[in-house]
Amino acid sequence: MQAYRLLTGEDDAAFCHKVTAALNAGWALHGSPAYAFDAGTGRMRCAQAVVKDVPGADYDPGMKLGAL
Repeated sequence: MQAYRLLTGEDDAAFCHKVTAALNAGWALHGSPAYAFDAGTGRMRCAQAVVKDVPGADYDPGMKLGAL
């Protein structure tokens, strides 16, 4: 099974740590990051897609992708 997650957050060190933690848990970057201005908060937000191969697992909509 191949799993997909879209990590999002404010453009700050916490977001970079979130992506780094995913990479160290076996996830791989998928595509380029995206940035957008959040007019409600006045801050930049970013997103990064990540994917991970999970051999022997079958997809289930109830699974916690972050725990893979």
